[in-house]
Amino acid sequence: MDIALVIIQGCVVIGAIVLGVRTGGIGLGLWGVVGTAILVFVFRLPPGSPPIDAFFIIIAVITASSAMQAAGGIDYLVSIASKIIQRNPRRLTYVAPLVAFVFTVLSGTSNIFFALIPVIYETAYRNGQRPERALAASTVTSGLGITASPVSAAMAAYLVLMESKGFGLPQVLAITIPSAIVACIVTSFVQQRIGKELLQDPVFLKRVDAGTVEVPAALERRYEEQVGRAAPAAATVGDGTGAADAAAAPTAVATKPPRGAGRLSKEEASTIEHPVPPGGATAAWIFVAGTLLVVLLGLFPSLRPAFPDAEGKPQPLAMAVVIEMVMFTVALVIILVRRVKPSLVVEQPLLRAGYVAAVALFGIAWMADTFISANEETIIKPLGELIQANPLLLAVALFIVCGLTTSQSATTNTLIPIALTAGLAPGVITAMWPSLIGVWLFPANGSQIASVETDRTGSTKLTQVPIWHSFTIPMLVSWVAAVASGLLIQLVVH
Repeated sequence: MDIALVIIQGCVVIGAIVLGVRTGGIGLGLWGVVGTAILVFVFRLPPGSPPIDAFFIIIAVITASSAMQAAGGIDYLVSIASKIIQRNPRRLTYVAPLVAFVFTVLSGTSNIFFALIPVIYETAYRNGQRPERALAASTVTSGLGITASPVSAAMAAYLVLMESKGFGLPQVLAITIPSAIVACIVTSFVQQRIGKELLQDPVFLKRVDAGTVEVPAALERRYEEQVGRAAPAAATVGDGTGAADAAAAPTAVATKPPRGAGRLSKEEASTIEHPVPPGGATAAWIFVAGTLLVVLLGLFPSLRPAFPDAEGKPQPLAMAVVIEMVMFTVALVIILVRRVKPSLVVEQPLLRAGYVAAVALFGIAWMADTFISANEETIIKPLGELIQANPLLLAVALFIVCGLTTSQSATTNTLIPIALTAGLAPGVITAMWPSLIGVWLFPANGSQIASVETDRTGSTKLTQVPIWHSFTIPMLVSWVAAVASGLLIQLVVH
């Protein structure tokens, strides 16, 4: 009878998640709270512990990020990334994924990647490269930055869970950052060999014949030799702004490259410029300084005030409180220094996206904790034994659940407590944590859709099979490379 009751309760949890995913946006968190209410009022389960610390860390970080965005700081970071990408066109498939990763780490959100999509596409297209290679790889590796950023929403949830185990921010970053870099390089190496070259791609050639895209100047001579006639002019030339409605994308100014044979020279190639409002650089550096301060206080606990615990032993101030204080302060400093209207901060796309993430974390994590804590003997013990016997199952569970919920923070709060209860070492859990890359399993994310819509050559695509698309191979390669290298790195991290 008990097992049957637990199964029914589990169906309520799964049903709430499914309905939340179908509703989309803030609906995921709201259905989580409704699921919690059903467990409490119908099944009389004691309510679990809501993730208060993680919730407010997300709010603090997103407030600071939104203040930076309102002051033009995001535009400044994007302009730097854009210059780096466009200066290395021949190594685009290697450079763009690393840039996407680094800037996600710095900003704490992969929303910054939206603004890089047209830059990556145009750089690839104008130089005659298959855009899918760099676009798909960069989309995926931007997600790796979430588990390597000290100020991401998922990191907020993870630190709260890990701090009680004495495994803090320095140890987490010591594993996730190098393993992510390895994954970026391996993914780029594999992705460089994916797909046909543009002039051998029937989809691209069909679009050229239909007049929906031009043959880039870098490929004109080869196209004429291959087809035996001049390249037709397109009715509309892709300017890479197909994702102009993406949340974080600033205005990009692109100039059309001149016609000519052969590969474009640096002088001939046009550039995409991202206008930076006055003071944008200052806002960005204030935010980066705050991020570095968080890392510094995490690396050196002695810099934090110490207070007696329940046993009277002095303990450094918890990193959750540190992050909240630092990031709220960063938001205020940006507002005061750059004279940003507070009302403008709350209108930023990042704040809306961050609020959705916070509510999703709160609802789903609260429901999961209510269900799991009330059924520890039935759920935790068998799952713990299963994970103990097969630790890699944790990586698979993180990957699949994140793909289903599309929420890295909610997945973290749902599954990591089970792994900790099972007795897995914090280092091993951290090595598997980048399995949240499974967020790209289904094409349900804005950056995936934006990449497909931006790529007018048709090389970046979705298919009728939901889990098979241009992002599938780089996602799987990144997953395996990050977890494998993380498991090796954690052997020397204590």
